[in-house]
Amino acid sequence: MAAVLTLHAGNAEEPLREEKLTIVSGDKTHQFTIEVAESERQKAIGLMFRKSLSPDKGLLFPYPQPQELTMWMRNTYIPLDMVFIKADGTIHRIAENTEPFSEEVVASKGDVTAVLELAGGITNSLGIKPGDKVKHRHFASK
Repeated sequence: MAAVLTLHAGNAEEPLREEKLTIVSGDKTHQFTIEVAESERQKAIGLMFRKSLSPDKGLLFPYPQPQELTMWMRNTYIPLDMVFIKADGTIHRIAENTEPFSEEVVASKGDVTAVLELAGGITNSLGIKPGDKVKHRHFASK
């Protein structure tokens, strides 16, 4: 698999950086290979139009300042778990198995600096819950 994946939107191509991310849940550690949506365009497209997502993959939407974040599932074919993460890496909230194609707003319900999208149902199956810690460079200095 290539270290950089390409996002296709019309004729535009914008590479997504691929990195490692770890979630510590009690005495268990869960490793994921994630893509990072850094530009506004990458964040706007997210996982739209993808037909599958492996249980060990995800997409991180990092933001520089804590804020209330909202997401939706427009043009998203697969259910996702949306993990809302505070500046210190603590999981604030999880919206599980969000409905494909829904334009209903999914809110963080508090100030966070990132959203991690994972395959629908994976947080429940791994026992990941609010209060668990996310380890990634975005949270390292906070």
